Parts: sequence; C-alpha cells; structure tokens
Amino acid sequence: MVTPGCAGVHAAEFQPLEIATRAGVKMFSVEMATTEEEKATGLMYRKHLPDGQGMLFDFSPAQQVSMWMKNTYISLDMIFIGPDGRILRIAENTEPLSTRIIPSRGPTKGVLEVIAGTAKKYGIAPGDRVSHPLFNGH
Repeated sequence: MVTPGCAGVHAAEFQPLEIATRAGVKMFSVEMATTEEEKATGLMYRKHLPDGQGMLFDFSPAQQVSMWMKNTYISLDMIFIGPDGRILRIAENTEPLSTRIIPSRGPTKGVLEVIAGTAKKYGIAPGDRVSHPLFNGH
C-alpha cells in the first residue's frame, strides 16, 4: 500500500536516455523505477515534471504491462518499449487521477513516462529506437 507520506521517495540519480526519431535524437534524463515499491508509486503525487525529464520503469523480463494514473496529478505520455529498445506504443495525454487501465499491447521491457505532449512535440513515434542500458542485452 502506498501512502502520501511516501511521495518524497525519488530515485537517487538520473540516467541519460536517448530516443532516435525521424527528426533527430532527443535526450532525456530519467529516474529509474526498478523495485516493486518504485513501480507502484511511479510519478504519483508529483505536481511538476520538467520537459526532458521522466521516469523509466524496468519490467524485465519483457511482459504485458498495464499502467494507470491513480494519484497522478499531471498528464503524461506513456511510451511502451519492447525488449529490443523499439517503441511499441505511446499513450498520449493520459488523464490525471484516472484508474482506467492503459495496456502495453505487446511484450514490454520498459515504460517511459514523460510530461504530456512530449511525443508530439519531438515527433516520437512507434518504431523509434530508445537507447538506454536497460535495452542493451534485450
């Protein structure tokens, strides 16, 4: 169970992540969500997420993934990434505080959450390649 008191738990460090799009390479600085607690909490309770920052959820080994926006106050783009680092699906402009399930629709190794509008702003699309150590070994 996650309580609002846990909202101050953030990743210890940011890691670089790149997405190669038709328009060029976009760099992001991401927090990692690897433990069950980090994945359950995600970006809940946050009021702001700067452009160029995000959270990368590690779902190794690749699996069907379902996300939601419960207790999440800011609209996000959720980028579902396959084991080879290719973007499978993007759920854009998710609804804050919604409990509606957002499925990956395919085997997913990582989910990148960024501020809503990011995918459109930078031309990020399914099939684009994500570079991060999570996807190096497939």
